Amino acid sequence: MPNARASHLSRRGLLAAGSALGLGAALAACGSSDDKGNAGKAAEKSGPWTFTDDRGTKVSLKAAPKNIVAFTGTAAALHDYGVEVKGVFGPTKTKDGKADVQAGDLDISKVKIIGNVYGEFNIEQYAALGPELLITNQWAKNDPWYVPPQSKDKIMKVAPSVLLWAAETTMAKALQRHAELAESLGGDVKGKKAADAKARFEKAAARLRAAAKAKPNLKVLIGSGSQELFYVSVPKMSADTLYFQELGVKFVEPKPDAQGFFEGLSWENAGKYGADIIILDNRTGTLQPESLASKPTWAKLPAVKAGQVIPRVTEPIYSYDKCAPILEEFAKAIESAKKVA
Repeated sequence: MPNARASHLSRRGLLAAGSALGLGAALAACGSSDDKGNAGKAAEKSGPWTFTDDRGTKVSLKAAPKNIVAFTGTAAALHDYGVEVKGVFGPTKTKDGKADVQAGDLDISKVKIIGNVYGEFNIEQYAALGPELLITNQWAKNDPWYVPPQSKDKIMKVAPSVLLWAAETTMAKALQRHAELAESLGGDVKGKKAADAKARFEKAAARLRAAAKAKPNLKVLIGSGSQELFYVSVPKMSADTLYFQELGVKFVEPKPDAQGFFEGLSWENAGKYGADIIILDNRTGTLQPESLASKPTWAKLPAVKAGQVIPRVTEPIYSYDKCAPILEEFAKAIESAKKVA
């Protein structure tokens, strides 16, 4: 699950990587919503449009919305089905101007970026887009992901919204819900590209299940690093790791704080839990292996010494095209791993 950058923040803040950065500011990028060309355009949908989201809220419009603004990862998932958005908010562009890992195959030069880090959301730019629909995730019921709480009420009044679970669900269910939303918006979820991606995902899931069954004694730790703390996440709290658990993967079970998502360990205590494999938060704003090399206790962890550390896509892009490789890489890591803890 997304982890904390500061211990005093609310549950929402605890979920956001880089949440202390750029509060109250906004990053704008000009462009149009032209299709990138690698996913195909969504089909025209005629007549009234309705969709019931994961809050149980039924959104009804006179026609399928064209002007959509979405959380970056959700926009990337819709893009894979041929549904394009006008604006995005959330990690989209890195400091060097390249696409953030959460942007997937989005052409970030062709969407309006109305917020690039947690706490950024330019309401004036949002309203200027004439949004017909806002789409994002929810990690907590009725809590729109990356919509700043201090301006939430104002933002949510501009246009109807759709929220889909990123927690309290599994990867398989989240994929299904994103596909249902994409289809309602005219996306291609039944064509060859989509069918091949789903078949690849199902094959990868079977491979991961077989790998976990073949090595039942391996323990996997879900980690995320900051300068001050090493976070160990609770597997059942995120859609991806709960799904992996259902497939038979054995995870380290930390003692979480009151929020229930993770346990924050000082670097002196980073070796509290023995693990054979570490899946490490890959998001911008968290420390990656090259940065963690300066932490003596990190270098001493059995999984690190054995070279059994792989990136974790902490906030997956919920299209089958993007989730299949996640399962394939995880299965490969388990297949080649040795018991070291």
